[in-house]
Amino acid sequence: MRSASRHMSRVGVLAVCGLLLVGALTGCSTTQEKAARQQARAKHILEAREKRQDRRSKSHDHGSDKR
Repeated sequence: MRSASRHMSRVGVLAVCGLLLVGALTGCSTTQEKAARQQARAKHILEAREKRQDRRSKSHDHGSDKR
């Protein structure tokens, strides 16, 4: 009977390790997805800022032509 007890212990340990591994991998993909969304948002903000600056410089250039 002692070997059956050891076998059950090993199966239990392997199951716990497997669950921890799956949890860690799931957490990593969630973190990667969050980072990708944040990077896309930052890119969008930078592009919008660049467009505003372009519009300002163009309107400023046109204003100097009138003087």
